[in-house]
Amino acid sequence: MNDIPPAERVEPISLLDGLATTRAIRRYRPDPIPDDDLAAILFAATRAPSGSNRQPARFVVLRDGSHARLAKALLARSFRARWAEKRAADGYAAGSGTDPSSPKARMAATMAYFVDHFEQTPVVVLACLDRGRKPHPHDGASVYPSCQNLLLAARALGYGGVLTVWHTAVEDELRAALAIPDDVFIAATIPLGRPVSRHGPVRRRPLAEVVFEDRWGASAAWAVDPPGARHTASRRASTGHEQADLDR
Repeated sequence: MNDIPPAERVEPISLLDGLATTRAIRRYRPDPIPDDDLAAILFAATRAPSGSNRQPARFVVLRDGSHARLAKALLARSFRARWAEKRAADGYAAGSGTDPSSPKARMAATMAYFVDHFEQTPVVVLACLDRGRKPHPHDGASVYPSCQNLLLAARALGYGGVLTVWHTAVEDELRAALAIPDDVFIAATIPLGRPVSRHGPVRRRPLAEVVFEDRWGASAAWAVDPPGARHTASRRASTGHEQADLDR
């Protein structure tokens, strides 16, 4: 990270700390990601496991080239449309959403900023799967672990991102713009940048609610959260859609 001023450099963190503090980041500073950091992030992504070690994951990195600018504009259009749909379907403008200080309203503000400034995202990574065979229900197991590795590596170097699939509304145009073959699965769109705010710790349900021993629903006495763990419970909108919390 030689291109980053000392004040901006990030202290190393342990793997467990990284796992506990890697939250969805949707507000980015305009700083570009230096080549060596970007290479380190993608290297970590390629270390993820895949079925039969076929290593079919591929990554299209969009920064500031002519094709990248076109692709970001297409993605921005798709992301704004998807957020408009979700905002209406999940009732973000109703109930507690009318209170600007509520978690619901703050989430809506974050999402609006995210989609409205998408073109300015320093780096966008399209995580793809070069199948080499007919589509299979297990395909995701050979690409999504790479996405998590990528986000954890970004966290370790002081960057942040979020895994999305909101590219689908413009997928055909995106393929044409970037020459992505029809038999390559675009698994995720991952924006990356240096966070405007901070990383976690994230909020999640307590272990006791989600970990069972011996049979479904049976409590595990050892499933105890570490000291200082922060908790949340997902909420369901009246439409039945589950709303993401602020930490994702």
